[in-house]
Amino acid sequence: MTLLLTRSDLESVLDPAACLAELRRGFTAGSAGGDAARRVVARPPGPGTATALLPGAVEGIPAYTVKVNAKFPGSRPALRGVVCLHDLGTGELLALLDSATVTAWRTGLAAALGTHVLARPGADAVAVVGAGAQAELVMRGLAALRPVRRLAVHDLDAGRAEAFAARHGALLGLDASAAASYGAGPDAVREAVRDAGIVVTATWARSPILDAPDVAPGAHVTSLGADEPGKAELAPGLLRAARVVVDDVALAAEMGALAGAGPEVERSAATLGDVLAGRAPGRAAEDGRTVYAPVGLPWQDLALSWAAFNMARSNQVGLAFDFLG
Repeated sequence: MTLLLTRSDLESVLDPAACLAELRRGFTAGSAGGDAARRVVARPPGPGTATALLPGAVEGIPAYTVKVNAKFPGSRPALRGVVCLHDLGTGELLALLDSATVTAWRTGLAAALGTHVLARPGADAVAVVGAGAQAELVMRGLAALRPVRRLAVHDLDAGRAEAFAARHGALLGLDASAAASYGAGPDAVREAVRDAGIVVTATWARSPILDAPDVAPGAHVTSLGADEPGKAELAPGLLRAARVVVDDVALAAEMGALAGAGPEVERSAATLGDVLAGRAPGRAAEDGRTVYAPVGLPWQDLALSWAAFNMARSNQVGLAFDFLG
């Protein structure tokens, strides 16, 4: 039997703390089988892109995933597709999961984990640039990992920024003066991040929106937007001035933030898995800047999907059907 898990099914069972634990385990365990991550991006006719991530594999999980997405920036949601969860031994299709939900949760929570690990322990002022689904989950995950006492939000849609600041300010117990929104003016991004110890960018930008002078000494930046060729949020000068950590160096150099950063940044970049396992240093100095710039890996889809599948079965959530019937 195959379990169909819709967005509402997934949101009813997923728990940030449990998912963070699975992602942390995956970062330190690494991808099973030793094969390089495969991320295939194609441009069908029209404004969108089609992306496939395969196969998602993690040591100790008896399953693998294949994910196929369509990305249309002008749509809501912008991401549509499916994650196929297969039995590792037989290939049986165990579940079909809504990929927009899986992607938002695994991207946002993995980013929250990387942010927490690399940011200064006392950093509690957060700036969010791009108030979409991924930023939502970063904030939910970050709130489970450290206190957040100030929040600044910028989005090209001023109303969306205001709503995001109000919603998360209330969840964090902040008063109105500690949760501010910034509109779409030319200096709004710089104003939002100026005093932040943690900056999260999750945009569709195709040219850098932040450079080294925009980010305070000692601040950490997590950049989620540079996840395919042609997208960029951080200028090379900021990347050269920071300790850069990614989820996969080869993929980040091919289609992520390292693509335009220069060979010296690529050579010195570390992976979050190595930082978590103690094989590479994270923050080098109290006043040094750090950057986490992931592209998203297939095993992260598996870690989230496997957790969701088991939670759904335990709670009898989802529609079971015979895929071969």
